[in-house]
Amino acid sequence: MSFELIDYEVTDHTAELTMHRDPVNAINHELIEEVNDAYRLAADDDSVRSIILTSAFDRAFSAGMDLKMMEGGSGLELRRFLKTLYFDMHDLQYRMGKPTIAALTGPARAAGVTLAVSCDVIVSSETASIGYPEIDVGLIPAMHFVHLPRQIGRHKAFELLFTGDPMEAGEAADRGIFNRVVPQDEVLETARELAASFNEKSPLVMELARDSYMRSQDLDYRRNIENVVETICNIVETDDAQEGLRAYVEGREPDW
Repeated sequence: MSFELIDYEVTDHTAELTMHRDPVNAINHELIEEVNDAYRLAADDDSVRSIILTSAFDRAFSAGMDLKMMEGGSGLELRRFLKTLYFDMHDLQYRMGKPTIAALTGPARAAGVTLAVSCDVIVSSETASIGYPEIDVGLIPAMHFVHLPRQIGRHKAFELLFTGDPMEAGEAADRGIFNRVVPQDEVLETARELAASFNEKSPLVMELARDSYMRSQDLDYRRNIENVVETICNIVETDDAQEGLRAYVEGREPDW
């Protein structure tokens, strides 16, 4: 299988997926489909015992969805994209049977945070951060309405989701979102060391135990995501959302 927007390499039982869509790994249909295809490849490879998802860039892990796709777009078009980003990717993660690690070499925003928090473990650089700026362009960070309140509590989550302000790496670690925060040049090596510790375990026990863990955590999680997807697909067709997207593309402040 060949890829254009990611590098895929297996070393010492760990599959490394490195995104390199210039300049900031903005997520379009092609990028998320390649990430999902790489997940499938890793899941089907018996020699792979863990997966690392990372970025080729220090300036960003991923800046989120490529908003140029949505200017003038419809709810149906957005629903097709979110099916791949949310439902297909989450199903792949849910049934992976192998631990997945996000290695954040730089900031993650919006759908870029989705890529990160969908993994089992997050290793971050000291200069990385996460943020949900969708509200600034008249959209909502759909999945994170479900994920973030469970992670950090509803009041702090509301602040982040409805101001668009970022959370720095140190606070994200304190609140249990990031597992480890290390200097920039140690991110990938730390992720590899963590992967190596997983690789030492019984692959069969890891698969059975991780499947059990995923079932115990799922509850109504994916059903709630389906609910917020319907909301964002309705929002994207409103005049305010389209004005926000046009303003972003044109590099100006929106006129609400």
